[in-house]
Amino acid sequence: MGKCSQFATLFYGNAKHWIICTQIKHSTVFTTMKRTKSGKAWMREHVTDPYVKQAKAQGYRSRSAFKLMEIDDKDRLIRPSEIVVDLGAAPGGWSQVAVERIKENGRVLAVDILEMEPIPGVEFIQGDFCNEEVWRYLEAILGKKQICLVMSDMAPNISGVSVSDQARMMHLAELGMDFSINRLKSDGVFLVKVFHGHGFDDFVRKMKQVFRYVSTRKPEASRDRSAETYMLGRGLMV
Repeated sequence: MGKCSQFATLFYGNAKHWIICTQIKHSTVFTTMKRTKSGKAWMREHVTDPYVKQAKAQGYRSRSAFKLMEIDDKDRLIRPSEIVVDLGAAPGGWSQVAVERIKENGRVLAVDILEMEPIPGVEFIQGDFCNEEVWRYLEAILGKKQICLVMSDMAPNISGVSVSDQARMMHLAELGMDFSINRLKSDGVFLVKVFHGHGFDDFVRKMKQVFRYVSTRKPEASRDRSAETYMLGRGLMV
């Protein structure tokens, strides 16, 4: 992993942002494409999506906020006055839901390689969670405190090469699980987005080796055509 020790701390009211490892080299390639018929269809679907409309009306930054609400309403993941870590947080929909539900004495720590506008009550670390420096910094902020919920909505930039995209997706999921093993309370919960495909069954087996209770969730706000599903692990056995 690239070595980097540079970071900056910014304050926005009661929101704190850390920017870490700003000089790490990234392999993301940005291309300019003409708008295709499929792209136009996606845009039409997006602007007419009821969850997009609800998110805008209710002040949430993304439709994914409703995915977390539905899962939490069913499984009671977010507990008042506890610590929640949100991996792959930008643009902040999940962090908004978490900070609302943990109440005043709780704590939400959010991590993403992308910038995220400040959210009152959320501490944000901008950095690549795949980088050891970011992981260590998050560990330092937490100190000896354990977490009630690690939630990961991380996903790689989609390249269009399905085998590569799936491998990177499962790698992110495993990083989230490794962090959860180290930091969750014994009755803590790990919620992670994964894609069906190569490596999915192996990941489910690993989850069952780590957690007492493992289940899958496909919230209504998740588009039917999406390959995403959410794995839920509760109660560490390691």
